[in-house]
Amino acid sequence: MVHSIIVNNRSESPVLVAKRSDGVLIKTCARTELYWGEGEIPVQTARHLFRVAAGLESPLLGEGAILGQIKKSYIEARETGRLSSSINKLFQTAICVGHRTRTETAIARGAVSYSQVTVDILCKELTDLSSKVVSIIGVNELTESILGFLTARGSANIILANRSIEKAEVLADKYNAVALPLSEKQKLLSLSDVVISATSAPHTIIGRDDLPAEKNQLLIDLANPDDIESNVAQSPNKRLYKLGEIEALAQQNLKKREDEIGKCEEIIEQEIEKLVHWQEYSKRPA
Repeated sequence: MVHSIIVNNRSESPVLVAKRSDGVLIKTCARTELYWGEGEIPVQTARHLFRVAAGLESPLLGEGAILGQIKKSYIEARETGRLSSSINKLFQTAICVGHRTRTETAIARGAVSYSQVTVDILCKELTDLSSKVVSIIGVNELTESILGFLTARGSANIILANRSIEKAEVLADKYNAVALPLSEKQKLLSLSDVVISATSAPHTIIGRDDLPAEKNQLLIDLANPDDIESNVAQSPNKRLYKLGEIEALAQQNLKKREDEIGKCEEIIEQEIEKLVHWQEYSKRPA
């Protein structure tokens, strides 16, 4: 019998799962799952793993990273341990489910996080992101996520500003960006084609008079309360996106993904049926 242990890493008293030489351990920020054993694969075990591979159990519906994590975990387990034919079949099918749901449905299309939406806007508004100077104000999980997406999309001229230059330098080094103290705001804004601000300041930090009047600039305000004064949008060569717009775009894309859940579940049931037939065939005497 194939067994599984599934732990929510956010639970108050998480169960510690030791890796087995005959099993596959999947460990992410949201979960730890261990699959091991041989023989019959319970349908409920397969269905859960297939839903995970499809991104249906992810905090962000349809996110793509989980499929790569499953592949990596399976390959590592196969190289270092002795997996049964049932575990091999289970994970090969799960990977197939992940590919099918992402190619045959729109479950992974459209940005659903603020960081993804922000970078998608930049790529849509700017013809050549690699030639633009992008300035990010604030050091936090959101801005780090944006940095990751920007570097993946080929953005090479990134400035990271923060009140604490030490925090900015640590994150800037990680993503090959330039760190500046927020006290050099005017220099920062004069250099920038794009300004993304996401601080915890209790008041606005960028006003219309702070920006170079002659420069075309795209500004994205991800702070609550606002970091950028709304009257900036009145300038003819300034385009300002507010947090509410970003949130609305993310919700629209999430709704589109939710509409695809049924199609994904159909694919999962098709692959479960194939798995059941494989198990029945495997039981036949030679």
